[in-house]
Amino acid sequence: MTDKEHLATIRNFCIIAHIDHGKSTLADRLIEFTGTMQKREIKDRVMDTLELEQERGITIKLQTARLDYKYDSSTSKTPNLEHTTQNYILNLIDTPGHVDFSYEVSRSVAASEGALLLIDASQGIQAQTLTTIYKAMEYDLKIIPVLNKVDLPNAEVERVKAEVMEAFGFTEDEIILASGKTGIGTKDILDAIVERVPAPDKENSLIYLDIPEPEREETRALIFDAFYHEYKGVIALVKVVSGEIKKKDKLYMVGVKNSIDPIEIGYLKPKMIPQENLMEGEVGYLATGLKDISKVHSGDTVTEVLPGDRQRSFKQLMGYQKPQSMVFASLYPVEASDYEDFKTALEKLSINDAALSYQKEYSQALGTGFVCGFLGLLHLEITQERLEREFDINLISTTPTVEFKVKLTTKDYSKVPYIKTSSIDAETNIATIRTAAEFPDGSLFEEVYEPWVKVEIFTPEEYIGEVMELSQKSRGVYKGMNYISKGTGSNKHAVITYEMPTVEIIVNFFDKLKSVSHGYASMDYSFLEYRAGDITKVFVLINEEEVEPLSFLAHRDMATYRGKELVSKLKDIIPKQQFKVPIQAAIGAPSNVVARETIAAYKKDVTAKLYGGDETRKKKLREKQKKGKQKLKMFGKVEIPKEAFLAALKID
Repeated sequence: MTDKEHLATIRNFCIIAHIDHGKSTLADRLIEFTGTMQKREIKDRVMDTLELEQERGITIKLQTARLDYKYDSSTSKTPNLEHTTQNYILNLIDTPGHVDFSYEVSRSVAASEGALLLIDASQGIQAQTLTTIYKAMEYDLKIIPVLNKVDLPNAEVERVKAEVMEAFGFTEDEIILASGKTGIGTKDILDAIVERVPAPDKENSLIYLDIPEPEREETRALIFDAFYHEYKGVIALVKVVSGEIKKKDKLYMVGVKNSIDPIEIGYLKPKMIPQENLMEGEVGYLATGLKDISKVHSGDTVTEVLPGDRQRSFKQLMGYQKPQSMVFASLYPVEASDYEDFKTALEKLSINDAALSYQKEYSQALGTGFVCGFLGLLHLEITQERLEREFDINLISTTPTVEFKVKLTTKDYSKVPYIKTSSIDAETNIATIRTAAEFPDGSLFEEVYEPWVKVEIFTPEEYIGEVMELSQKSRGVYKGMNYISKGTGSNKHAVITYEMPTVEIIVNFFDKLKSVSHGYASMDYSFLEYRAGDITKVFVLINEEEVEPLSFLAHRDMATYRGKELVSKLKDIIPKQQFKVPIQAAIGAPSNVVARETIAAYKKDVTAKLYGGDETRKKKLREKQKKGKQKLKMFGKVEIPKEAFLAALKID
């Protein structure tokens, strides 16, 4: 078989859908049907390799698998086909569905020529369905619509089919009915991938278009993901866009300007299967052997080492737009001695999670840690849990916040030592801050700017009123509403568009949305711009000392309420001491207290050992106890459990 004939048998596709629409279960059926794995090796959601993914039932990381499929046109449901039998290579990429992991979807789409758009037949189109199909359209992918879970008793196949045709313009014969659980439609999907998804074509690839003509035949591969292997070092997942990569080739990372000698190359099935080469159009892995994690980046281009100065001017493939972190929180090891292990763990995890950003910082209360950027609260929660489980490090997370910009009134930056000089734009005198500890005194700034997002909420018509009320309470600005399907009541759906401050949606807006819509509404959001806002700092004081990690930034209208809510929660979480412990929330300055709760002291009956006797003996013991407690209050430090910091994440 010639290289051109081999290329014609390759199909690269991803599965995109809203969360919990059955992507991973369908991937299991495709793997099983093609015989990629033995039946005894297949478990539920075999593509979800992380322990957390199996536990929570959600996909966190994109995963890839190479399927070998023998296509026979005589058994296909597509009419008027010439009879052919041919072996095809299908490279499957399974993607997450939650909005917090949308960056994984972007990278999967860039490495594919086609996409299975999966829609739950019992739920219909959801917010992430719209977002993911738009991503696929940006890269000009061939989209195959699949209605999944058609075997469920509550499946509304005809309604959802009509909804899909109306929303996206598909014809009825393009839509495939399937069930990831029972295997219905699996062969139809595989046949459709062969028939409808085009073979890789570098000349039509968006990631290849800006390459100059003389360089077009050079070997180029796009790194779309990476992870760390204990024995093989950093492993890069690549799509070979042009040329061929051989095991003995000396390779060059164009972006980081670093040469490597791969110790192994091959395919994922989904286990790593070593090969001698990776040909044009194929998806596979490169085991670099590198222990230095900083030398491999997702979105970089891999090529052969070129002679002379040609390497310097070598044109990279179009990679990925760097993700915009939406939520920031500081992570600290509970034990100071774990810092170096924590730093190494973060480096390794950032290879596997390109959307995670981090920067070193120091806190007087918690020691040395890192302020980390996340795409959302679930991303934060999953990252912390992965660090604790996979690297056995106990961590404390501070209250999550967003990235604010502050217009300073002074250019004497020694007056704001808690703000890093590198985060201040000297020309505009605007500082970027990510934690409450960096927020300057009121006399040192004139304006605070907060990030806003465009929020699209997908909801049945009957819940429109409750959804709009919730959005307006969250300082949302209404921008418009479109009906996406015909019908009445729960069969009629609308997309409502709002502009909203990011800080209002990162805490638990999604949970409230699910509550007011009885679980039927879904949402997606994207960054818009920074706008001026009345932002203030809420100080949290425990035993009259500020606890920096619990302090947070909030809009002045919501500051008092959030302060009272946090103080109330902390009262139930912080254990009793031998003395009374006041918990206070103050706005703008530690002296401006707006909420207070007091944890009562332990009450030990010091007179229990007395049997009878004069009352003055009992009074004497009580006075002695009282003086002892006053001394404890003067010198005592309150130990704050980890749960107190987590409570701050869940303020209503």
